[in-house]
Amino acid sequence: MSLRERLAQTHERLSRMLRRAPHGVVAVPCALFLAWLWLTTTQPFVRADPDAATVPVPIDPARLEADVRTLTERFFPRDVSSREGLDGAASFIASTFVDTGARVEEQTFEVDGGGHRDVQGVTFRNVVASFGPSNDDAERIVVGAHYDACGPHPGADDNASGVAGLLELARQLGATRDLRTRIDLVAYTLEEPPFFATTEMGSARHARALAKKGIRVRGMLALEMIGYFSDAPDSQRYPHFAVRPFYPSRGDFIALVGRDDDAPLARTVKSAMLGTGAIPTYSMTGPFTVPGLDWSDHRNYWGAGYTALMVTDTAFLRNSAYHTDRDRPETLDYRRMGAVVRAVYAAVIALGR
Repeated sequence: MSLRERLAQTHERLSRMLRRAPHGVVAVPCALFLAWLWLTTTQPFVRADPDAATVPVPIDPARLEADVRTLTERFFPRDVSSREGLDGAASFIASTFVDTGARVEEQTFEVDGGGHRDVQGVTFRNVVASFGPSNDDAERIVVGAHYDACGPHPGADDNASGVAGLLELARQLGATRDLRTRIDLVAYTLEEPPFFATTEMGSARHARALAKKGIRVRGMLALEMIGYFSDAPDSQRYPHFAVRPFYPSRGDFIALVGRDDDAPLARTVKSAMLGTGAIPTYSMTGPFTVPGLDWSDHRNYWGAGYTALMVTDTAFLRNSAYHTDRDRPETLDYRRMGAVVRAVYAAVIALGR
């Protein structure tokens, strides 16, 4: 949909809302508020980047599916209590990263169990693949995805899809020459409960380590569920009624989600992703209090002083299989997942210019 068509669609939605308003006195401030909300949350005037990069290696949907199936079937379960699954997944990710030519290292740590005695003394692992300049203090771009799952569920969309996207991004970057900016791809552990929103999350460990070393991060992207799409009417829901008029009712797009402070990063990423023409891309940046803005690993980079966005199919707001046994590989759309990876690759290259 073109910018003009989106503007017309939004105008029509606002008009319908105002026609239902009981009094003109209410309608005017309501219109002003909605116009302000639309402008500040959606970045509606972002233009597609004509220089959006093309991937150096063709993205094969079957390769994405194979990686998702490996994580969900071979390394199952992958929750905090399933060390064999977590360790197997970490080793698989590290081996795949090595095959792409990346410089690979692991960040290992133990956690304060917080009442979970079964994790006391257990070593957990983030896996990091680096491309481009090799100096340890180099400014960098970070793209991450968590490989653990919630409970004894397959976790195909949440978040084998994000990890498969990360592995495919590594293949693309491994085939890219003359990267001028360091790019770190990080596979995190312990994103899911019981450690979500705690300082024990793998991404919290990684973000704090970067900040402690004074490393500059140009931007961080968290791949959080990127494989579920629907063309059915009203298949997309939103965390707050006020933003519904600004976005599609069909779950056929990918979303960029962050705070007000992340709006400049969102504009650059969105421009590059739109420039590929690969997948419809929408953005939402707003006050930290808006529900859903911090529902993944990007939240921990905010606390470390970095700008960060979530790249997502919007999780349970679209996918009813979220955190259930029905979140299986056969429910995902690997063609459109490949389109997301292609668009994210373009965004990473644009950020690295």
